[in-house]
Amino acid sequence: MLKSQLDHMVTEILHRYPDMSDVILTVGKPVQVEVNGRLQDVRLNPDPGPLVPFQTEALAMAMMGTNLRLYRDQVRSGSCDLSYELPGLARFRVNVFSQKGSLAVVMRKLSMQVPSLEDLDLPGIFNDMAAEKYGLILVTGGTGTGKSTSLAALINEINSRYSIHILTLEDPVEFLHPHKKGVINQREMGRDFDTFASGLRAALRQSPKVILVGEIRDRETISIALEAAETGHLVLGTLHTSDAGQTINRIIAMFELNEEQLIRSRLADSLKYVVSQRLLPRIGGGRVAVFEILSSILRIKDVILNGETEKKTFYNIIAAGQTYGMTTFDQHLLKLYKDEKITEDSAILCASDKSRLKQMIDREKSSRGEKVTDIQGLELDLDYDRKVNN
Repeated sequence: MLKSQLDHMVTEILHRYPDMSDVILTVGKPVQVEVNGRLQDVRLNPDPGPLVPFQTEALAMAMMGTNLRLYRDQVRSGSCDLSYELPGLARFRVNVFSQKGSLAVVMRKLSMQVPSLEDLDLPGIFNDMAAEKYGLILVTGGTGTGKSTSLAALINEINSRYSIHILTLEDPVEFLHPHKKGVINQREMGRDFDTFASGLRAALRQSPKVILVGEIRDRETISIALEAAETGHLVLGTLHTSDAGQTINRIIAMFELNEEQLIRSRLADSLKYVVSQRLLPRIGGGRVAVFEILSSILRIKDVILNGETEKKTFYNIIAAGQTYGMTTFDQHLLKLYKDEKITEDSAILCASDKSRLKQMIDREKSSRGEKVTDIQGLELDLDYDRKVNN
């Protein structure tokens, strides 16, 4: 397939589905798009119908072009990442991967505009994060939960406020940041550096004040990130973890047992914030982000150093730390429910502690005068003892 044919197909998809977030190309199914979390078949003109292996391979090769590094990654690891752009129309983050002996492609649509904190309606504590001068800030969550978008807004805020050098290490580059008050250099893995660890090590010699690491995948990368944070840099990074407590525990688990106390101490000193996020369907259409935010107060540092106990857990400390801008997923879900942005079912499905959130929602419904149960017709049987004795 020629790249011009691929461009024409993607342009047609964009015009028909302007709100789509992903394009999925896999054998045995028609071209599919994801709109507000739901997959839909795409009817193109001409319509190829269910794709066959030759078609998905041709589409993948049209995106990979002549970049030998992508073909090597595909052969060695079974997948590769790249960016694909329709100038002036759209940009995509693309993953090409093998499945059942054929190739499949997932294209994640990226915003052409760098978002701001206000555009995304992010919690106010993100303004405090932008003011940090050194330390480690982690944004975590599953694939497709908006981590990169939140970090892009944070980088944009720093770029707008301060005359400093900002360096990003990404795979691939997702948002194209213009120079504002700051100077921003964006490096792409595979084209400008080979691994996050080597790119981060080189960054320490490139005089940045802020370093963005697209993904912290291994022990070596987190070690260098901590070193950078300890030497006066602000390091922003992402991990694939489900909540704030699991993020800290996963980092500690990357190291050997005899290194545990040292890494706990380094993490307690360097960690500033952990932001975990998920996306839920919004009432009326679209999606809304829900956050869990951990701020490194003294009680959090103590638990990082000494580990969680039955009474002292990250969840409990975050739940009691709203004064410091902290919130659990359950508390933020309750707020979104109160604001009528999400349904009760969506909130319960996404909760960290379903029974606790159900109790909070029931209290909110009771305060509104709404029923909290469907059970009806219960009454006290005053003649029970007499019936039993007879």
